[in-house]
Amino acid sequence: MLQSSKRNGVTLQGKLLRSQLPFKKYNMKETETGSSDLTPLLADADSLENQSPRGLASVSGAVFNICTTMVGAGIMSIPATVKVLGIIPGFAVMFMIAVLVDITVEFLLRYTQSGKSTTYAGLMAESFGSLGSLAVQICVMVTNLGCLIIYLIIIGDVLCGNESGGTLHLGVLQEWFGIQWWNSRAYVILFVVLFVMLPLVLLPHMNSLRHSSAISILLAVVFIAISLAMAIYAFWKGKTQNMRLLPDFANQVSIFDLFTTVPVLVTGFGFHVNIHPIRSELSRPSDMSYAVRISLAICIAIYFSIGFFGYMLFGESIMSDILVNFDQNSDSAIGQLVNNTVRLSYAMHLALVFPVINFSLRTNIDELLFAKKPVLAKDKSRFTILTCLLLALTYTIAIVIPNIWYFFQFLGSTTVVCLSFIFPGAIVLRDVHGISRRKDKVMAILVIIMAILTSMIAIATNLWTVG
Repeated sequence: MLQSSKRNGVTLQGKLLRSQLPFKKYNMKETETGSSDLTPLLADADSLENQSPRGLASVSGAVFNICTTMVGAGIMSIPATVKVLGIIPGFAVMFMIAVLVDITVEFLLRYTQSGKSTTYAGLMAESFGSLGSLAVQICVMVTNLGCLIIYLIIIGDVLCGNESGGTLHLGVLQEWFGIQWWNSRAYVILFVVLFVMLPLVLLPHMNSLRHSSAISILLAVVFIAISLAMAIYAFWKGKTQNMRLLPDFANQVSIFDLFTTVPVLVTGFGFHVNIHPIRSELSRPSDMSYAVRISLAICIAIYFSIGFFGYMLFGESIMSDILVNFDQNSDSAIGQLVNNTVRLSYAMHLALVFPVINFSLRTNIDELLFAKKPVLAKDKSRFTILTCLLLALTYTIAIVIPNIWYFFQFLGSTTVVCLSFIFPGAIVLRDVHGISRRKDKVMAILVIIMAILTSMIAIATNLWTVG
């Protein structure tokens, strides 16, 4: 605790400390003796990690965590979006969304630097009060909790199989060992939760997840390598499928179908919920913009590679989940090996993405329920209890209500659009710090209009198709 005589309401030592650490946010609390207690709003990594003299994250660690936040379950839906859009518009839409994401992230970073808040919800509270903060927290809870439940359901499908339309699809474990009590969905997912996910979600800092995030990205690259090898082999044998460069408006695709691909890609580039946790641990928060652009470039390369090679392999027969196509082409021993490798690497990838998504969910729930409590990372008992409760809730819902993922897919695509485009644009238009330029406000209006229109058309088209 730093104590000294007051001068204009701020301690002299506090001024000196601020001059040495220009990027940290501090909270002044009055003690019973009348002195000031200067405490960081975000927990200092020095107490938990000794990776560098200051114990703070590197740009490479931030890049891994950002990429892992983006590259989740939606990676398997990218080839189907390329089929709908065509090769050229598919790449163009990916690039356009990445550019818009970069713009909205810059909005958030600039207002974070100018304001006093160190969280997304706090940033909205500065502009729109408690309702703005609550809106962000609800969207984060719906989006992230939905993602975590869907991840567990998919992992269960891969390892234990599922039943759809009266047909039983065996999982990898059932194919290897037959149907046993211990490889049923409830036991297998519980094993994964306890021995893979729990140790990772108990890590108190985002930077601690950089190694698992790097492995998850490596697994995505493995999937690309497998798809590339299969595409080269198919090309050599003359078995590659015809690919369209543009949408097929004459036969299959309507103009409204194009809008249904936008939420999929927006979800694939959405990482705004983890901007503040990652930024707060960087040795220089100004490096966050650099890390974001590197991450976006990596994800564009990953998505386009998967979309291109997947479309090249399966053509017009490609399903909304490309895993189904691999499963249908597993008659031979080599095909079975490739299918199992793809499915297992995908399941492990999701297990490693899980703690990164869980991090911002836990932070927002804690900020909502315990706004006046100390920082979560400093309260070990509250941190552990909240983490275990969230994990238990996610597991229970995934086991008891496996079909709930349709609800979260529908609602989650809307909340992601709000977090990625609408809320950042609204912050710029509100401009409580007076830092927005004319072109910023014009861009914010365009982003909000585009987000609302595409979401409404996509939802209406999906409902019309289902109906």
